[in-house]
Amino acid sequence: MASQQDSDVNSFRETQWPLLAEQSTYCQKIYPGLQRHIHRGHGSVDDMLDAENKRLAENLATKVSRLKSLAYDIDREADDQNDYLDNMDSNFMSATGLLSGSVKRFSTMVRSGRDNRRILCYVSVGLVLLFFLLYYMVSRIQR
Repeated sequence: MASQQDSDVNSFRETQWPLLAEQSTYCQKIYPGLQRHIHRGHGSVDDMLDAENKRLAENLATKVSRLKSLAYDIDREADDQNDYLDNMDSNFMSATGLLSGSVKRFSTMVRSGRDNRRILCYVSVGLVLLFFLLYYMVSRIQR
């Protein structure tokens, strides 16, 4: 029976001891003051790890609340943009209706008799002259 226990102890030393030593080295790299706390007792290490966990949890909670606020702002902005696009769509529809009515009246006027064509020609020439007059006045004011 004693030989069985000795072989179990030797087996443990061969397999588990290097892993424990590696974990201890890793913990000392993460928490440089770990060796001091180990000598004080097991509760001290737990307190240190608990304080670190609380600090990290608070940091995570702050980041989550910031992301939640950002997601809410993005949602609100998307709703505003959708409303703006809906209004723009209705404005374009009304402008399309206005332009199609104007094009119908213009086509009717062009197809009508000679007198209406003469008036149409005078109006067109007058609009072109008005455009150049306004262009000349605006360019003179800017100098």
